[in-house]
Amino acid sequence: MNHFDFEEERIKQEIQNLGAKRVLIQMPQGLKPEAPRIAKLIDETGALSMISADSCYGACDIASNEAISLGADLIIHFGHSKFVKHIPIPTIYVETRALTNTAEVLEKALPLLNNYLKIGLATSVQHIQTLTEVREFLVRSGKTVILGNTGHPEYAGQVIGCDYSNVKSIADAVDAYLFIGGGIFHALGISLSTSKPTIVADPYDNHAFSVTENAQKMLKQHWTCIEQAKNAKNIGIIIGLKLGQKRFEAALKIKELIEKQGKVAYLIALREITPECLLDFPTIDAYVNTACPRISLDAPEKFAKPILTVNEFMVASGEASWQSMLKKGLFEN
Repeated sequence: MNHFDFEEERIKQEIQNLGAKRVLIQMPQGLKPEAPRIAKLIDETGALSMISADSCYGACDIASNEAISLGADLIIHFGHSKFVKHIPIPTIYVETRALTNTAEVLEKALPLLNNYLKIGLATSVQHIQTLTEVREFLVRSGKTVILGNTGHPEYAGQVIGCDYSNVKSIADAVDAYLFIGGGIFHALGISLSTSKPTIVADPYDNHAFSVTENAQKMLKQHWTCIEQAKNAKNIGIIIGLKLGQKRFEAALKIKELIEKQGKVAYLIALREITPECLLDFPTIDAYVNTACPRISLDAPEKFAKPILTVNEFMVASGEASWQSMLKKGLFEN
């Protein structure tokens, strides 16, 4: 997997500096094939390497409990920038920057931006280092380029699955967004959070395309879920058990609101929130998800009952309007 920088020399140096004896390797799905090679590199430093084979959905999903149970004194977390501030185990984030060239795919994306002058530029952490080059290309092509920088996420122009604050901060100043990266996951989040046209320049597939149609289809699906949830009498409130996803106080506030409306609320704690897990509760009519909002966003049709983000629930309960929550960020918690 020579398209990414795994910072091998830094890893070895950090292990030596920290005097780590047991190291837990954590990677998202797409990077896991490299885990055995990284494990061998760690073993060569004299430390004992262990590979976490569990899912890893983002920078909030730190395997701290697993590390503690295994007696690890260091976690090396690949593929994301730092997100969780307080981790009980020393943790090194390796951002795993992409080494792909963007020049060719930018040429393909340019015609899709013909009708837009002011372009908001965004990417995931893997391509942050390309933004200067991309910006210069767009400026030479006659575009005005704007990067949002709210201080969180880590870098200007960066988006992560649950935080689109950078792109939302410039929504009123741009005509459209250009996202540099693979797939439609983050680009959909941009489009849904800003209601602006969003173009993807995918350097892996060397393909450029718009996600606007996908976003409109998804909005319709979620409006259907909200309408169904309005009639729910028994509501499950999901509390995420992952370190960066636990929002217990938010769950309690939602429970209070539900009960004030004369409905029944149940607190349900989960680490992995899957359709199969929720099938165990047939008397529950709908769910409010206080953990990762992308669980509610990406595949609502896979769940047997409506599963809403906090902001979607505010619409379903009559506490907020659809338009106000769209502006705030319907798919963010």
